[in-house]
Amino acid sequence: MCVALIGGMDRLERDYEAEALKHGVELRVFTKTKTGLVTRLKAVDVMVMFTGKVSHQLKREAVSAAKSRSIPVIMVHSCGVCSLRECLQRLAASGQRDAGVSGCAGSCKDAHCRRAADRAVA
Repeated sequence: MCVALIGGMDRLERDYEAEALKHGVELRVFTKTKTGLVTRLKAVDVMVMFTGKVSHQLKREAVSAAKSRSIPVIMVHSCGVCSLRECLQRLAASGQRDAGVSGCAGSCKDAHCRRAADRAVA
């Protein structure tokens, strides 16, 4: 599975990638606006967006790309490695690539899932 991480901190990029590797996920990290974002998101299955550390322009571009390609988006306010770990665990637990917005297909009663589902784009 390929996950795009939008936002976050530059200094944690290696840690994000190491955590994704532990879960067997290919991770593409976009902490800053780059040209050709839409083409770089071609083969992405899920998009995780750290809303606390993302520019408005990058958020608009990423959400637009996700809508045009029907990519589910998980929006999380915090940008730590633990936040990414929780998202990856929920995606892995679901066993589905298009597992819904929160990664648990709505069966979880956790507050994290409810908040993510309320802010969902896809």
